[in-house]
Amino acid sequence: MKIGNINIEKGILLAPMESVTDLPYRLIAKEMGADIVYTEFIASEAIIRDSKRSFEKMKIEDAEHPVAVQIFGGNPESMAQSAEAVEESGSDFLDINFGCWVKKVVNHSAGAALLKDLDRLGEILKATKDATKLPVTIKTRIGWDKNSINILEAARIAEDNGAEAITIHCRTREQGMTGFADWSWIEKVKNIIKIPVILNGDIISPESAKKAFDETGCDAVMVGRAAIGNPFIFREIKHYLATGELLPLATYEERIAVALKHLELTIKYKGEKRAINETRKHYSGYLKGLFGASHLRQQIVVMDTFQEIQDKCNEYIDFLKDRETEGLKIWN
Repeated sequence: MKIGNINIEKGILLAPMESVTDLPYRLIAKEMGADIVYTEFIASEAIIRDSKRSFEKMKIEDAEHPVAVQIFGGNPESMAQSAEAVEESGSDFLDINFGCWVKKVVNHSAGAALLKDLDRLGEILKATKDATKLPVTIKTRIGWDKNSINILEAARIAEDNGAEAITIHCRTREQGMTGFADWSWIEKVKNIIKIPVILNGDIISPESAKKAFDETGCDAVMVGRAAIGNPFIFREIKHYLATGELLPLATYEERIAVALKHLELTIKYKGEKRAINETRKHYSGYLKGLFGASHLRQQIVVMDTFQEIQDKCNEYIDFLKDRETEGLKIWN
């Protein structure tokens, strides 16, 4: 798969997710083997208003590359102006969100709303492409609802207007995040366009990633919700694709160590108070399946300092070690 100067075979990508794929988590995902990481999606209107939070989302570190900034909006002029700011961020390429299903985005004629107006989608893409030297890609869905699946037409329009790759979340807007992703559309799209096609939706394990490559011929897969609190999935998928063997699950010591590292990185970039609040949502993923994890979560989510959380986590590790020594279960 080639996007600009990036050339990756069977890439494993971290999906852009609001309030998840911030800088600290992207750094961890890269360490765990993600080939390309994406920022949280950023409103073009906020960028051109010089919103502090929007520019914070575009902060990029050297260790992240290759990395893409994702933007959204329904106004071609605003998208073009924001593309200039993205270029200055140091992003390797710019991705346009044409797939977000939530009402606050759709009601502003952005995200998946553009699937109901493909001419407008093409206009926005072209305006963005013309405003930057960066490669431009798009992420979208297969259609608005089951009665208006138009991904084939959308893919042609994307290619015709300069997109260098297309990521397809294989659900409709109507589905949101429910039901199953219909991967059958990937092969159909690949048959009509030449740019890389990235599969998103239901990549939840090494086995599902391999199945996606084998059954659809996609150029890369993008991991979304399965990566929340579980950055280990990237190395697990890569190992399985390379060897056909499953890696052992990350140990409880490593899971807790990475969770604490995640919190430390977030403190570094956002300050302790905000970091502690924002990192709480990741704990259930890091601790999933561990004996007594729910009790630990209940304790650490009300703590106010890193030191308190670290001390409590170390106590929990000692607790699990004692159970292990006694031959008691440590996994539910």
